[in-house]
Amino acid sequence: MRFAELDAVTVDGFGTLVRLLDPVPPLAQALRERGLERSPDDVREAFAAEVAYYRPRAASGRDPETLAALRLECARVFLEAADADLAAESFVEAFMASIVLEPMPGALETATALRSRGLEVAVVSNWDIGLAELLERIGAASLFRAIVTAAEAGAPKPDPAVFRLALERLGVEPRRALHVGDEPEDEEGACAAGMHFAPAPLAAAFQGWT
Repeated sequence: MRFAELDAVTVDGFGTLVRLLDPVPPLAQALRERGLERSPDDVREAFAAEVAYYRPRAASGRDPETLAALRLECARVFLEAADADLAAESFVEAFMASIVLEPMPGALETATALRSRGLEVAVVSNWDIGLAELLERIGAASLFRAIVTAAEAGAPKPDPAVFRLALERLGVEPRRALHVGDEPEDEEGACAAGMHFAPAPLAAAFQGWT
């Protein structure tokens, strides 16, 4: 393809735009401060249990109330998996503080370069509505015209609803938009919405384009 064939690029969130800093040290420290010693392996396994719980439920965090409820349940799942006899209400803040993102190599630079070409750039992600807040923490949110989550669309990828919502917000026709992602759901959903697709990494997706 050529840049002249596009008006917009949408970018998957986790694994394409950002990755998670290791949450094990801060979680272990938070437990230690509450009198509970857990090995790094135990904390990692407990966090993996939380991830397994969260991923199919991410779209349920669609407003402040449901997001707070989802985060509370995620903290509860983590504590139960860590065999930590603590009230989830007392730990949810520490749990969320351990969720820190960092950009994938070259991702923000590529987004900036796409914008400099006059393209609209948006995030399309299977996440709850808290994604914008997490991107703001690392100074990435302002790079994107829209940050669209499965929670807002009411269905996760590969359902095309989240892509259609992004296109609506950008005011762009599907055939003039391309999505970059790292999972089969990205390609399936983008194509179902009538968009083009390119596989991650974002920094390499446009090599050779003119």
